[in-house]
Amino acid sequence: MHIAVAGNMGSGKTTLTTLLAEHYGWTPFFEQVDDNPYLDDYYRDIPRWSFAMEVFFLRHRFKDLMRIQDDGVTYIQDRSIYEGVYVFTANNWRMGNLSDRDYQTYMELFDLMMSLVKTPDLMIYLRASVPHLVANIQKRGREYEQAIQLEYLENLNALYEEFIYKQYKGRVLTIDVDNIDYLHNKEDLATILDKIDGLLYGLFPES
Repeated sequence: MHIAVAGNMGSGKTTLTTLLAEHYGWTPFFEQVDDNPYLDDYYRDIPRWSFAMEVFFLRHRFKDLMRIQDDGVTYIQDRSIYEGVYVFTANNWRMGNLSDRDYQTYMELFDLMMSLVKTPDLMIYLRASVPHLVANIQKRGREYEQAIQLEYLENLNALYEEFIYKQYKGRVLTIDVDNIDYLHNKEDLATILDKIDGLLYGLFPES
């Protein structure tokens, strides 16, 4: 079985992935893309290297997806290939860093890859407002995240909404995270667990 946790940066994906892995005995899967050989070139000349960088990420994430689906164990994944495509690459294209021709080629490659795999059994979407994201980003204090612009987060949030509700074809559980604290409040976590149990293990699971 394959469970994916989706959401903007600062929405709490890694925390929930860890908690659910511990509760259900699922294997957590965290994306490792630090070995991207295009990153330095990309930040020196973003329009020139965007296509190469995005294709590298796509290849890397597709390999991860193939491993998840071939291993025969239940994985819970912190961010999926779908977000990389429909949110982050789409944002790069809309910002003008990818040409229409390169973006079309990229999407055709992605569609071909998706014909070889199935969607996750459940996508858990952590829906958060920009103020909530900013508060969490500031709280965790990663230096490279502190310069992120509000407009960038707003654009990503809009793309997440479009991705989840208009483009993604699989089963989705949306959790509004602004007013809950599943790390410190057991009742909040229990509510999420009840919803997951109903979708995955209920007598009449929702379609």
